[in-house]
Amino acid sequence: MAFKLQSVVPWGRNIDEYREMFLLTDSDMKKRIAGFGDGPASFNRQATENGCHVTSFDPIYGFSRQQLEWRISEVKDIVMQQMAENSENYVWDKIRSLDELERVRMSAMKMFLEDYEQGKKEGRYICHELPDRLPFSDDSFDIGLSSHFLLMYTSLGYDFHIKAISEMLRACRQVRIFPLCDLDSNDSEMIQKVIAYFSQSYDTQIKQTNYQFQKGADRLLIISRKQ
Repeated sequence: MAFKLQSVVPWGRNIDEYREMFLLTDSDMKKRIAGFGDGPASFNRQATENGCHVTSFDPIYGFSRQQLEWRISEVKDIVMQQMAENSENYVWDKIRSLDELERVRMSAMKMFLEDYEQGKKEGRYICHELPDRLPFSDDSFDIGLSSHFLLMYTSLGYDFHIKAISEMLRACRQVRIFPLCDLDSNDSEMIQKVIAYFSQSYDTQIKQTNYQFQKGADRLLIISRKQ
């Protein structure tokens, strides 16, 4: 496997955070949802328990539960130390302290790990790395979600982003990408380029979200099939 466990920095968010980040309404939650780069988030498990249809894609799903559990344990203290050193870059209102942040993230990842093996059997966690072709036909999903990956990691380059989003749009009727800043909380240099490219064939809009933890990370790009 080319994708190395040592490159994984597991950090999971829960269903409440997903719904705020992506402005997911009760109506949206009844649709077929694909999560790209979901990692060890508890969104899939919690949504599934509420009767929703969610499929998560991530290259880390090629690893075993034991491997992921070990990696979470290995990097947790490192990540928390980095958060402490850069705490001024975050908004401490809903999550009020580093201790609370650790509890929220570890709770989400614990829920994921408990669901992981069953979810893989049910086809809810699929090992896949964008921009490779998904093992699904066109329009298999209503909504595709990308959290803290596309547009944020500008070093991946323009071509990567276009190919990755194009593949998401092949399988999903609508794509939502959050946030629209880079790792330093600056507006991503990819935003206008990506919008210019996809506006030729799709409806694109930027929306303010109900979620902001990283400063500057409070907007969402929605790319939809033209009606």
